[in-house]
Amino acid sequence: MGLDRHPSQGSTIHSGRRAGVTRRGTILGVAGALLSSCHSPESSTQPSIEFTRIPQADEGGREKHDIILGRVKGARPGQQIVLYSRSGVWWVQPLVDHPFTKIEASQFSNATHLGTEYAALLVDPGYRPPKTTNELPQPGGAVAAVAIVKGQKSPPSAQISFAGYEWRVRDAPSDRGGQNYYDSGNAWTDVDGALHLRIAKTAGKWTCAEVSLTRSLGYGSYSCIVRDTAHLEPAAVFSMFTYDYAGADENYHEAAIEVSRWGDTASKNAQYIIQPYYVPTNVARFEEPSGPLTHSLRWEPGRMSFRTTRGSKIIFEHVFSAGVPSHGIESIRMNLYVFRKAHVPLEKPAEVVIDKFEYLP
Repeated sequence: MGLDRHPSQGSTIHSGRRAGVTRRGTILGVAGALLSSCHSPESSTQPSIEFTRIPQADEGGREKHDIILGRVKGARPGQQIVLYSRSGVWWVQPLVDHPFTKIEASQFSNATHLGTEYAALLVDPGYRPPKTTNELPQPGGAVAAVAIVKGQKSPPSAQISFAGYEWRVRDAPSDRGGQNYYDSGNAWTDVDGALHLRIAKTAGKWTCAEVSLTRSLGYGSYSCIVRDTAHLEPAAVFSMFTYDYAGADENYHEAAIEVSRWGDTASKNAQYIIQPYYVPTNVARFEEPSGPLTHSLRWEPGRMSFRTTRGSKIIFEHVFSAGVPSHGIESIRMNLYVFRKAHVPLEKPAEVVIDKFEYLP
């Protein structure tokens, strides 16, 4: 149950002398703090920013979000990225109270609300970014580099409609459960509107499925009606969970309903969990029976109430009141993947069908 990270998808390099709102020609906008005309040893090592995943152009504001990725060259220890999305004016991302994005192994990733353009600033420790601005700062002082790029004409990942919501379909590898590969063709809806997730073998390797809401719903009640998942092999995992790229310091605000024996045939096959999973009181395991079930989560400040039912019969329920994640810019996700550390590896393809998803404030 490792962290969920998206590697780079494609590459868009930005280079430019100026990083304000105006740019020339096809320059997308990367600017370091350029020295004048001298040729000092530092002139070839000015910092730069490159976007590797660019969300679509959309005035969606707070209603829609996506993942933005990039890499940084020449960053100094302690420097961070500040992201902006333009919707009329520039708005700091992902949230006013979470304006900084960490750089790890020269790369950065975070969620962002949609806009017509996106920007990344490489800044020194102590920099205080404005919540909104009509014009971005140029390199200099505490701002080491600035990059600006227009949003794409279409979403960078495939999307499907399910239960009245738009869901982003994962097509990038993840280290969740061990190194897993994902194929957007492994998630689809049928003529009756049910969502199908499958694990399939492609070119000799297992590929998994994941969908995530393109908006953050926050506190409230979440539920899904799932057809029989008790048949899953011990190495297969089905999960409905919250995940927040901006919540890295708080275990990504992750909480989940997970169906798996984690490779152990003698283990119970389902659990409710809040991260970190290695805290014993953060996990409540139970045995899920065969047949269709409804899994639900009621999320309130400081409290998460989980329940699994069949009709009016309660199969299992549990309440967490300590270590409960707070609401940020998380999205609800559902996935079906392989637990790579299982003693007995997955032998056959798997499929899970979700008939209904519902959210109530």
